[in-house]
Amino acid sequence: MSKKIFLPLWIIASFFLFLYSYTQVDLSLTLSSVSIYQTIEKGFQYIGWFNRPLSTYLYITIFTFLFILYFWTIKLVSNNKISRKVVWTAILFVTGILFLSYNAFSYDLFNYIFDAKIVTFYHQNPYLHKALDYPSDPMLSFMRWTHRLYPYGPLWLVLTVPLSFIGSNVFIVTFYLFKLLMAGFFLLTVYSIEKIGRVLKLSNVLLPVAAFSFNPFVLSESLVSAHNDIVMMGIAMFGAYQLLDAKIFKGTILYVFSIGIKFATALILLAFFVLVGIKKKNYFIAVSVFAMIIAVLLATIRTNFQPWYLLYIAPFAALLFDKSYIKIPFMIISIAAVVYYIPFLFTGNWDVPIPSILNYIMITSIVLSAIIVIVRTSFSKRMR
Repeated sequence: MSKKIFLPLWIIASFFLFLYSYTQVDLSLTLSSVSIYQTIEKGFQYIGWFNRPLSTYLYITIFTFLFILYFWTIKLVSNNKISRKVVWTAILFVTGILFLSYNAFSYDLFNYIFDAKIVTFYHQNPYLHKALDYPSDPMLSFMRWTHRLYPYGPLWLVLTVPLSFIGSNVFIVTFYLFKLLMAGFFLLTVYSIEKIGRVLKLSNVLLPVAAFSFNPFVLSESLVSAHNDIVMMGIAMFGAYQLLDAKIFKGTILYVFSIGIKFATALILLAFFVLVGIKKKNYFIAVSVFAMIIAVLLATIRTNFQPWYLLYIAPFAALLFDKSYIKIPFMIISIAAVVYYIPFLFTGNWDVPIPSILNYIMITSIVLSAIIVIVRTSFSKRMR
């Protein structure tokens, strides 16, 4: 493929994912009262809810297209065949398109919106009140996990309550304000990765940028499903940049803010002690990857594994993407994280035996990654 079609292909692929996301609009949710839109929306919903084989086929086709583009992008960037300007232009276009998508693969965004609504509309404390305490609220018809109290740090409310206030209880406005928040922190994460790459004097600074920002799994969980993990990681990565740039106070404050969103990044304090104690910047990234792996394991033990937990690891791992023992698992597990949703899309439920199938998918991806890394390493040693 010619690199001249790099940008058009990413725009087309993102647009297909944007369109597909609206096949998953909950049947109890109407995004607009305009009659022509409702007609279009029902057509999309029919595919997602009542023609599941077609929906699954479209999902597989779109993400296959995205991964092919992703691997091609990595090759172009690795060989210095594409400029920073083109890469960032594509990132901005992709972000702009997917910011407008529906949160197709998760209902968490609705919980974020309702948590803030408890403060701005009901004037109550979400740490003490849950969605079920307001049974007449129309949002309950399309929400999940309405029985849980607010589980996040206080800074998440600091960021979301103003959006809820601006939205003035108009759902569609509030919805896109929250999506815009996620898009902004996705871009902050990418920006921080590039800045860290320059501080570390990486030979190819664009490689970790491309490895993270064009990864279909990252795009799906950050921009489509819009998990607040990307906000936590955006602040954490900007904090890491400040720390590595010898701005210890600013970096420390940002890490505290990151923990104030969700608590997973508290484990990065291990890397902080490494940086301050032995002053090895490269070790900081490696220890951060290790710390975030522990965070994923702890989150999995506490509840069960969710693909978006991998967002804890992805930004730091991208900075080590030139290492085959990172790149290979990064790619294979990213594919597994996307495949994770296929059983649900095909059946419409998470019932037995789907949990076992999902565990098999992730365990297989980890084992396969380990086997390929070991074989590759062994082969390289023999060739020397």
